[in-house]
Amino acid sequence: MTDKTTRILLVDDEESITDFVGYALRKEGFVVDIAATGTEAAAFDAQESYDLFILDIMLPGIDGYELCRRIRAHSQAPILFLSARDKELDKVIGLEIGGDDYLTKPFGLRELLARIHALLRRSNQEGYQATSGSITVAGVTLDEDAHQALGENGPIHLTPREFELLAYLMKNAGKVLGREELLHEAWGWEYLTESKTVDTHIKRLRDKLAEAGCDPQLVETVRGYGYRFRS
Repeated sequence: MTDKTTRILLVDDEESITDFVGYALRKEGFVVDIAATGTEAAAFDAQESYDLFILDIMLPGIDGYELCRRIRAHSQAPILFLSARDKELDKVIGLEIGGDDYLTKPFGLRELLARIHALLRRSNQEGYQATSGSITVAGVTLDEDAHQALGENGPIHLTPREFELLAYLMKNAGKVLGREELLHEAWGWEYLTESKTVDTHIKRLRDKLAEAGCDPQLVETVRGYGYRFRS
C-alpha cells in the first residue's frame, strides 16, 4: 500500500470517471480530493499541497491547460492529463506546458496506476533518488543540486523539462541520442511514443543557450538518428 500522506487532486467533470478512479486511488492508499471544474480545482490547489495532479482538459470554467499553467507557477508535482482528446497535438501541448504524462480515454486502470506510480517514483514520493552534482561541458555548467544552468552570460532560464533534457544530453556528451531515448531516459515518459515534443524542446533549448552566450549548435542534429551534445 502507498503512504497515506501522498495526496492527489483528481479533476474531471465526468462523475463516472471521478467515482471509478477516485475509488481505485483510495484503495491504493492515496488521499484523494476531487474537483468537477477548473475553478474548483484552483481553489483546492490554493488550500492544499498535492503530490500529484490528474487533470482533464475539457473542464467547465478554467480548462485543464490553463490549470496546468497555474499549478506550474508554484509546484513541480507531477501532472498527468487524462483526456478524451487523443490528437497528437493535444498531447504535445499538454506536455510542453508542464504536464508529465498524458493518457487518453478510455483507459485501463492498471495502466493508469502504473503511470501514477512511475511519476511518483520520479518525484521522490516512492524512493526515487535523482542524481546530483555539477557538470561543465563546452562552457555550460549544470548544477543539479541548485537546479541551475549557467552560460557565458549568466543563468540559462529553463523549464523543468528543458533542464532534464539538457542534463541528460550533457551527461552523454558526444553520444548520439534518439528521440525515444530522450523521452524515456531524460523525462521518464515510459508509455509515450510521440517524439515531436523532443524537437520542440530542443529548439527552445538552443534559443536559451544562445541567449546565455553559448553556441546553440552545441546541441547538434544528427540526421536520421537524433541529437548530440558536442563535447
